[in-house]
Amino acid sequence: MTTAKTDTVKSESKSEATAPKASKALENEVFTMSKMEVPAFFQELTEKSVDQAREGYAKVKSASEDATAILEETMEVTRDGLMEMNLKAVDAAKDNSEAAFSHIREMFGVKTLSEAIELQSTFSRKQYDTVSQQVKDMQETATKFATSISQPAKEAFDKSMKEMKLA
Repeated sequence: MTTAKTDTVKSESKSEATAPKASKALENEVFTMSKMEVPAFFQELTEKSVDQAREGYAKVKSASEDATAILEETMEVTRDGLMEMNLKAVDAAKDNSEAAFSHIREMFGVKTLSEAIELQSTFSRKQYDTVSQQVKDMQETATKFATSISQPAKEAFDKSMKEMKLA
């Protein structure tokens, strides 16, 4: 049994001694390969791959810049449109409140029931017309707002389709 252990120890020490030699030989092969001339076919293939990668990167970069510009424009239009809608709503609320307070003031000066009914009817018709006009204005503003928001995306889509047809 002791001879088996001795043989194992000897073979391990031999393999450890040959391991650095083997790695040196492999290292020499790798470094000598790098000095070898690469065939022209592989060089052309590599250059074409690099050129295609550059073109692809340029297209992706351009597309992302276009998308960013469209997003910025859309956000600006959205902010402006929402501001306009909010101002219209505030103006309508202010007008309606002033009309209601004015009507209440007038109601305090009424002396007969028929005068109060006539004043209330007049106020109701006037408010109906006013609110109808305010709703119409808000609808027009909302339509304009929706159209202006979708315009940059529509233009970008049309541009993309045009470029695809050219390609």
